Amino acid sequence: SKKATELPAADLKAVLREAGLRATMPRLEVLRRLQSTESPMSHADLASELVPLGFDRATVYRNLNDLVESGLATRVDLGDHIWRFEGLRPEDRDGPEHPHFLCNDCGDIVCLPAMEIPLTSKAARPIRDIQDVVLRGRCTSC
Repeated sequence: SKKATELPAADLKAVLREAGLRATMPRLEVLRRLQSTESPMSHADLASELVPLGFDRATVYRNLNDLVESGLATRVDLGDHIWRFEGLRPEDRDGPEHPHFLCNDCGDIVCLPAMEIPLTSKAARPIRDIQDVVLRGRCTSC
C-alpha cells in the first residue's frame, strides 16, 4: 500500500508551512485527502467529497495546483485527458515516479510499486527521461 498512515493535522500544517504555503482549512483538507488515498484523485473526485462540506470547487482546484507547485503533490494525465493528483510524502519527493494501472472497463486506477523496466532503443538517441508509465487492461473486478 502506497499510503500507510494518515498524518495528524499538526504534522500536515508543518508540512504546508515548510513548503511555503499557508495552512488554511481547505488546503489542509485537500492535502489530507490526497495523502490518505491509495490512488490518484481528479478535481471532480475531490470536489464531490469536499463541496458538500462547504468547500468551493474553485478553491479546491487552486489548492491542488498550489500543492503541485510546492512539490507536495503530483499531477498526472493517464491518457484520458483527466488530470489526477497524488499527495507526496517527504520520502516520495526525491524518488522515481511510480507506474499506474488504468482499467479500460470501469476506469479504476491503481498505483503500482516503483519498478525498474529495462528499455532499449534502436533510435539514434537513447531514452533519458521517462515521465510516466501507464499499464492498461481489465481489473479483477471487471
